[in-house]
Amino acid sequence: MISELDRIKEQIAKLDPETKAALQAETDKAFKGLKWFPTVGPQHAAYESKADILGYGGQAGGGKSDLLLGLAFTRHKRSLIVRRHYTDFSAITDRAIEINGTRKGYNGQVPMSLKTFDDRLIEFGACANPGDEQQWMGRPHDFLGVDEATQFLESQVRFLMGWVRDTDPKQRTRVVLATNPPLTAEGQWFFEMFRPWVDEGYPSRAKYGELLWYAMDEHGKDVLVDGPEPVTINGQLYRPMSRTFIPAALGDNPFLSHGDYQARLDTLPEPLRSAIRDGNFQAGRRDDERQVIPSQWVTDAQKRWKPESPKESPMCAIGVDVARGGAADTVLAARYDGWFAPLVVVRGADTPQGTDVAALVVKHRRNQATVIIDMGGGYGGAPLEHLKANGIPVRGYKGAEKSTARSRDRQLGFYNKRAESWWKFREALDPAQDGGSPIALPPDNALFADLVSPTFDVPSRGIKIEEKDEIVKRLGRSPDRGDAVVMAWSEGPTTQTHGDIWRRAIQTAFRPNVSHGHDSQRRRW
Repeated sequence: MISELDRIKEQIAKLDPETKAALQAETDKAFKGLKWFPTVGPQHAAYESKADILGYGGQAGGGKSDLLLGLAFTRHKRSLIVRRHYTDFSAITDRAIEINGTRKGYNGQVPMSLKTFDDRLIEFGACANPGDEQQWMGRPHDFLGVDEATQFLESQVRFLMGWVRDTDPKQRTRVVLATNPPLTAEGQWFFEMFRPWVDEGYPSRAKYGELLWYAMDEHGKDVLVDGPEPVTINGQLYRPMSRTFIPAALGDNPFLSHGDYQARLDTLPEPLRSAIRDGNFQAGRRDDERQVIPSQWVTDAQKRWKPESPKESPMCAIGVDVARGGAADTVLAARYDGWFAPLVVVRGADTPQGTDVAALVVKHRRNQATVIIDMGGGYGGAPLEHLKANGIPVRGYKGAEKSTARSRDRQLGFYNKRAESWWKFREALDPAQDGGSPIALPPDNALFADLVSPTFDVPSRGIKIEEKDEIVKRLGRSPDRGDAVVMAWSEGPTTQTHGDIWRRAIQTAFRPNVSHGHDSQRRRW
């Protein structure tokens, strides 16, 4: 079957040399000498998008890499295109030379670069490991293209975005994050960044290509705002940036939409087929074989969640992960038996003192709930002492201390208290237990990413959970929300652990009378 493009080619071939030359001249005039132009459809929409930050992707073969090159060749003076590894650049640099029409100006030494025929600079960089992005500090570009963005840490991408700038007011700056759907927890940040467009369950979903405006505060956290006008957040003035997402499809790429490429994608097993072939951002994430908590168990727990706590269940525990400085957050996870309230997340800068954390706990504590504070790094010591001084039952959570507990099947011990707590929470989420899992978690995407990130080993001392510092390296942030939830489960009564004791507690001490934990004593801070 002859395609429409083939018919056009046949007609052009029949033209006489003089007519061909005239047609070529008109084409050159129309495209102003451009050696690249976008295909009709999503690639053209992405090319013309006014977004400061564009997410472009979905299906494999959708012309994502070519879009990055096209923008660099036609719309920008100084561009940086990054991939995870330099070995991933072979096809991209070959295509760049093809568009350029010559190898003149190409430097194949790492980091590779190309000086184009019209004096544009395109640099090709890799960021295989955390910290590699630092090599681009102080080297501004007016265009940043991140190819297969979900293979990068969010912190790496945010850092590179910070150097997208230009002194020429006529030169537009922009960022394009091109990718297939994330397949690991490390890529979950992309889903969160473009959630209004890619989350099928998001209320008031944004249309593809629709601009939304975000301000990024001093800690790199996104704040959705009404428009492009400068806004004040926590006393500081910020200029919002526009953001959108446009899906790419294999059928939009005339070079790959025919032949056996589609057939190869069809043979992929699920859920990879839905992610890579169909571009489904909610289908493709695979669990690591050593992942502590299966992703589906967390998803099921979030589906069980209701906005209101069970009426018969008082608040019985609060897990507190104290900010360790920088961009970290102080997180409170309040538990009502198996139901968790929406997490209280406060910037570390707003809780600099132990009294600030203690006051936050007092504000949110109910029903004589036990408070569990992370003592790792010594940050929890001050709020713990303040709470004790005010008569509030509080436990210091020391993840490194020895554990004598055993797994539910009694087969394995635990390397330390942290391993015990995480594994016990895993067991509580297990849908195969009698009566199913009692856990109901708020639909928080950051919490989901935190809970599914840790991996485990089984050395001679028993189950060992991946160190928090290692998780930070992989995620580019601290898994504070997950830690707070796990701590909240580690102490205090539950129907699982206390049986009749729990039911008697409901009938007596935990009647709906609300106690803020300081009614009988004068606050001492």
